[in-house]
Amino acid sequence: MVITPGAKAALFALLKTVLRPGDEVLLPTPSWFGFDELVARAGGTLRTLPLSPDDNYALPAEQLRAALSERTRVLLFTNPGNPTGRRYNRAELAGWLQVAADFPDLYLLSDEIYDLIYFEPEPPVSLLDFPDPHDRHLVVNGFSKSLALIGWGLGYLVAPAPIAAACAAHQHATGAAVPAPLQAAALAVTEAAAEVAGRLIEQLQPTRTYLRDFLASLPASGQPLMPAGTYYAFPDLRAYLSPGLPAAPASAELVGRLRTAGVEVVDGTGCHAPGFARLSYAVAEADLATACERMAAVLR
Repeated sequence: MVITPGAKAALFALLKTVLRPGDEVLLPTPSWFGFDELVARAGGTLRTLPLSPDDNYALPAEQLRAALSERTRVLLFTNPGNPTGRRYNRAELAGWLQVAADFPDLYLLSDEIYDLIYFEPEPPVSLLDFPDPHDRHLVVNGFSKSLALIGWGLGYLVAPAPIAAACAAHQHATGAAVPAPLQAAALAVTEAAAEVAGRLIEQLQPTRTYLRDFLASLPASGQPLMPAGTYYAFPDLRAYLSPGLPAAPASAELVGRLRTAGVEVVDGTGCHAPGFARLSYAVAEADLATACERMAAVLR
């Protein structure tokens, strides 16, 4: 394990360590908007694997197999997913690992920073829960999401010893160790992880329900997919895009109208899903109610 100044630093160190010239990173999408730049700066070539909301962003093993090639060095995914909130279960991960066994140069890189924020009975499943006989499992996590240390700049990576050592050397050469008081705070919340995450989930339950009901009330929304994890929803707003514009400019135009009305959302274009938007419900219920009223005025 290597403690890093944030999860981004952990992701970049791992990508920089394992990628070779010409290597591809396969990224199931929709995805967190920061992955693209991290892969590019690490010297990789990004290739997306679009998933569909129609089957709740499922990734069957055979679809993964068809997307992999000899150039694919890293399968990069989030679990639970940002922005969709999709949680991939033990059986799904096991299927991916069966496929990965046929690609001896492939690393699996799992971003699990929202792992303790979930709304289903099944507890979190980590890539670390599976055997790794060929030392190809890489995991990134942090303390700002599930453990609520927002803004403290604390992350970590778990990797086979040679890769972890190379990442530590990279950090030593390009930055500095995470300050000891911050590491003490990380230790404290880790020792109280169940309590901290439990209280966070309890606080999120009413706003999650409120946002679900609001999205279901929109005339063109249909039944929204509600996140099984994280504190985001990722509704399909394509019915509200201005006709005659290409998807990405139309998506930006809609986000601009929402911003003018006083509602900040993340444009799904950056997540490889124009016309969708990432909404956070990790806010006070009164603030969420105001945001929904303003959003409804724009969409209706």
